[in-house]
Amino acid sequence: MNLTAHAQTRCQQRSIPPLIREWLLNFGSEVRSHGATKRFFDRAARRRLAASVGAEVVDRMGNLLNHDLVEEGPVVITAGVRTHRIRRP
Repeated sequence: MNLTAHAQTRCQQRSIPPLIREWLLNFGSEVRSHGATKRFFDRAARRRLAASVGAEVVDRMGNLLNHDLVEEGPVVITAGVRTHRIRRP
């Protein structure tokens, strides 16, 4: 996973561990937004994750799964905490 310097800073500021970033890239749902791709955990993504690592692990992760990554091509350009519902077209 390639992170820009900005994304590395944001992950550190928002306490997003590398494991969560990997899970977002592997299991997260995606939506196109302003020419980039936003990855996040919705209900379907949590189900995919639970099928892989177990439902108890997903339940215990709680608020750590409320993060999102924005990527442009193969590079993650920023990361954030999801506080509102992501609307899909």
